[in-house]
Amino acid sequence: MVTQRPSSSTNSEDSEKRERDNSSCSEEDEKIISSSSPSSSTPRLTHDVFLSFRGEDTRTSFTDHLYEDLKRRGIRVFRDDKSLEKGKCIPQEHLQAIQESQYAIVIFSANYASSKWCLRELAEIVEWKERKNLTIIPIFYHVNPSDVRKQGGTFKKAFAAHGKDPMVDSEEIGTWRKACTKVGNISGEHINGDR
Repeated sequence: MVTQRPSSSTNSEDSEKRERDNSSCSEEDEKIISSSSPSSSTPRLTHDVFLSFRGEDTRTSFTDHLYEDLKRRGIRVFRDDKSLEKGKCIPQEHLQAIQESQYAIVIFSANYASSKWCLRELAEIVEWKERKNLTIIPIFYHVNPSDVRKQGGTFKKAFAAHGKDPMVDSEEIGTWRKACTKVGNISGEHINGDR
């Protein structure tokens, strides 16, 4: 019996697969995130509102109250009820929910920009707004809107930390900055107290 050694192309394929497996995003996730051509058919709207928020800041307080109030009024809301491991990509379910929503409510809080997940979500929201006129409603929850627009305060610290992260490239950080600036320039609600 003759044993065959794997060809060099098989070795390189195995190497590429290992690199994909060790990265934080699957090849399918990367295709979804980097896809820039709009689909030929407009997705049907299954949600009225997509909520984007930093869970540790607002999940059990402001976001929870907002979510319950919207539901009570008969508004179909998508809210993530799971936590995602640091550095992981946005799940397909979230990307689809953004595309199938009429509105995106973005709740900017002190630690929003420290989450790569939140920033990737925000970039997708801005991209989808440009594709199909998704309406974005920002809520500045105990943050100054100019800190979001100009990446000051806690946003400045978060972006400095992302800049030192070898898993995040400068092009992606640039996309996040543009998304913060665009959404930070939209008129929204500014909440400072406990109302």
